[in-house]
Amino acid sequence: MIYSNSLEWRSNQNMDKTNRSSEGTPFILLGLSTSPGQLRPLFALFLVLYIAGVVGNGLIVAATRASPTLHAPMYFLLAHLSFADLCFTSVTVPKMLANLLAHDRSISRAGCLTQMYFFFALGVTDSCLLAAMAYDRYVAIRHPLHYAVRMSRAVCTGLVAAAWIVSHTHSLLHILLMARLSFCASRSVPHFFCDHQPLLRLACSDTRHIQLLIFTEGAAVVVTPFLLILASYGAIAVAVSRLPSVSGRLRAVSTCGSHLAVVGLFYGTVIAVYFQPTARYEAERGRVATVMYTVVTPMLNPVIYSLRNRDVQGALRALFTGRRISTEPT
Repeated sequence: MIYSNSLEWRSNQNMDKTNRSSEGTPFILLGLSTSPGQLRPLFALFLVLYIAGVVGNGLIVAATRASPTLHAPMYFLLAHLSFADLCFTSVTVPKMLANLLAHDRSISRAGCLTQMYFFFALGVTDSCLLAAMAYDRYVAIRHPLHYAVRMSRAVCTGLVAAAWIVSHTHSLLHILLMARLSFCASRSVPHFFCDHQPLLRLACSDTRHIQLLIFTEGAAVVVTPFLLILASYGAIAVAVSRLPSVSGRLRAVSTCGSHLAVVGLFYGTVIAVYFQPTARYEAERGRVATVMYTVVTPMLNPVIYSLRNRDVQGALRALFTGRRISTEPT
């Protein structure tokens, strides 16, 4: 069954942690399952999800760049979110797909740290961009007359640049600390990619400094955008409650529902996996939650955010047919 390797992994943790392995010894990614009957169905399922995510997010990026109707701030931020999602899912899923069909599931220490670096950098970028999009909706609903000034191209570019800089700085700090760890003879990672929680369980050296980083600086770069999102939607709720017409309220709420759905899914799984002590980490639950925000959420984002939007639909049709479209948004 899926996750059948968890008992093997737990037993490995009882080995003498003084038995350290060579620094050149690769890690073994146990993946989602080792049952021969499940490998090909899992490969087919995740291949379809991965292709759908890559194509969907790629089309959003291409349509936003090509269409003059999608040069508004919300679409500028959406294009960067789609690009980050495309890269985010590509950090882990191709290796997982290869391991589902391969006999050798090893990954070098350098490859493991590199995968972890981009995973964290792109995950934090997603978090920051979701906060920027919440602020965009706040300005559009609360200050519609000043929207063009408050969400100018310079402001949007600054928000996106800040997201990328903060995320890569955080990830670099995290990886520099992880690179200093020594690992035990057991190198079996009960996951489909190099995540830091299962790796910390394999470490022979002291991990308290990394745990402290996770619950301080790591919490700050994830929780701060989340709090900004809550503050933005609190202000939006107040503004919507003051609108005189029911239709106006429904129209305002409809522009936020999709974003709130993705925010709930993204932050719910992230908090469930990462904001807990290593000793309480459960490999099975961690893998399920991680699949949700590394594979499912990036695939759903183009649908949730865009495919019901008439501007985006028109831009996609124009992209496929090669025709020009009006510069006036619908």
